[in-house]
Amino acid sequence: MNKKRIITEVAEYYDDKLKVHGATPKGVDWNSLESQELRFVQLLKLININSSDFSILDFGCGLGDLLKFIESLKFHTNYQYSGYDISEEMISRAKERNKNFIAEWISNENILSEYNYAVASGIFNVKQNNETKVWEAYILETLNQMNELSTDGFAFNMLTSYSDEEYMKDYLYYADPAFYFDFCKRNFSQNIALLHDYNLYEFTIIVRKHG
Repeated sequence: MNKKRIITEVAEYYDDKLKVHGATPKGVDWNSLESQELRFVQLLKLININSSDFSILDFGCGLGDLLKFIESLKFHTNYQYSGYDISEEMISRAKERNKNFIAEWISNENILSEYNYAVASGIFNVKQNNETKVWEAYILETLNQMNELSTDGFAFNMLTSYSDEEYMKDYLYYADPAFYFDFCKRNFSQNIALLHDYNLYEFTIIVRKHG
């Protein structure tokens, strides 16, 4: 697996989406604001709504919309948000769109540090022309990276293999939720939640490192 090549291809894919659709949910390859926010709701189940004094890494932050969503909830105070994306153009747009909020923006994975939580929305969906085995190896390496970056837990979502076949696209990756639940259970924590009960063709996995 050539991780550098994959990262370059992914960055180019999202840069093209941003050029075509601008700073909108479609610019980060989501169909609508409503579906994007529904994903955020699932991912944030990782964190107690009354929590404060924590750090969160938005791994593949796109335009930084998760930060705006957290701020709109007004549940969390005294937290540190860090947004990381492999696309420098995304980071540049995120900084501009979120200039009224305190945040850290990163496009170099080598300077990522350690955070209480890490979340990733949609980063495993677009495999493009990569063979499935190659893409899956990339996913597992990334999950290990997220595990290392988070002290208290992490969460991610993926398109589900239970999607209706007539709507499935060749360039997208549809994951077996049972496989990733088992992988996380065996490798990261005993406290794993699989959320497959919201009205999108995907699932969310939450890894909690403490009871």
